[in-house]
Amino acid sequence: MSEQLSERQRTILRYTIGDYIASATPVGSRAISRRHQLGLSPATIRNVMADLEELGYINQPHTSAGRMPTDKGYRFFVNELLKLEEVSDSERKTIAKTLEHTQEPEELLKEASRILGKISHQLSLVSTPQISSAKFERLELFNVSSTKILVVLSVKSGIVKTIMMEVSSEVHREKLDEVSRILNERLSGLSLHQIRETFATRVKDVKDDETGIIRLLLSSKDRLFDDVLNWSHVHIGGTPEAMQQPEFEDPKNFRAFLSLVDDEEVMAQVVEKRDSKPGEATVTIGQEHCEEKLRHYSIVTSVYKVGDVVGTVGIIGPKRMTYSKIIPLVDHMARTIASLLS
Repeated sequence: MSEQLSERQRTILRYTIGDYIASATPVGSRAISRRHQLGLSPATIRNVMADLEELGYINQPHTSAGRMPTDKGYRFFVNELLKLEEVSDSERKTIAKTLEHTQEPEELLKEASRILGKISHQLSLVSTPQISSAKFERLELFNVSSTKILVVLSVKSGIVKTIMMEVSSEVHREKLDEVSRILNERLSGLSLHQIRETFATRVKDVKDDETGIIRLLLSSKDRLFDDVLNWSHVHIGGTPEAMQQPEFEDPKNFRAFLSLVDDEEVMAQVVEKRDSKPGEATVTIGQEHCEEKLRHYSIVTSVYKVGDVVGTVGIIGPKRMTYSKIIPLVDHMARTIASLLS
C-alpha cells in the first residue's frame, strides 16, 4: 500500500510528473516554482522532491539533473492524482466519420486501430472478439465445389465464422443437411469452449460414411471452435506516429520498439486476458508487466462487448504518455466499436 502523502507532497508530485510528461526532460524545483506559482521557494520544493525521491516516487538520473517519475510514481499519479479529460468534439467526429460507414467488421477494426494511433500518437491495438465463451447457435454446411465445403458457424452474439474444408469427393446436399441437423441438436446451448473440449465425445456414435464429414470436422475442431475469427487477430496502428515520441530518438530504444511491434506473440498477450469491464480502462505500467519486452512501456486497455463476446482496444507507449487523454480515448473507442458491431 502506498504511503499517505501530505497535500504538499501530492501537489509537488503531480506537477513533477505532469511537467515530465509534457517535456520528456527531468523536472527541477526552480522550474516548478516558476511555472506553477505555488507560493513556495525552489528550496522548499527541492526538499519536498527529496522526500518523494526517498519514498520511491521520483528519481534523479544524475546529480545535476531534475527529477523524473518512477513506476511507483506513475502508479500513484494514475490512481490518485489524475484528472481525466473529455474526448474532444473534433476527435469524436473524426472517429465517427471514419468508422460509421465501414461495412465489414475486419475493416472496421483495422480502421479503428489506424485512427486511434493517429489521434493518440501512440501504438494502438484492436483485437478481434474472443468467441470461446459465446453460445453456439447454428452450424451449416455448403458445397462450394466438388472438393470444397464451406462451414458456417453462428454464435448468439451475431458473429459468424467460416472455414473452408477440402473433401476427397463431392458430398450430396442431403448428407450435408443431415450432418448439420445432428450437430445443431447436439451442440445447442453450449459455449464454443465446451464444444471444443467435448466434440469427439458428442459425435462418437454418429455414423460416418465414405464422405468422412464427421472425421473432417473432428480434425478441424480446434480451428473451427477456437477464439480466432477469420480476421487478423490483432490490428496494429499508429506505428509512424509513435516513432515520433522523444524516447525513440535514442537508436537503442528505437530498435527495441521495432522489435516489440514485430513480436506477434507479445502483441497478442497485450490484448488477451484483460480484466477490465466494458467502460473501465486498465492501466499497466513498467515493471507491472510480466513480459520483459513491455517493461519500458505503459499500456492502457479497455474491452468492448458484442453480445456475449469481447475484444480489446489498447494503446502502448512510453510510460510518459498523457494518461489524462489516453484513458478516455481508449474507452471511447471501445464503446464506439461495441455500438457499431452490435
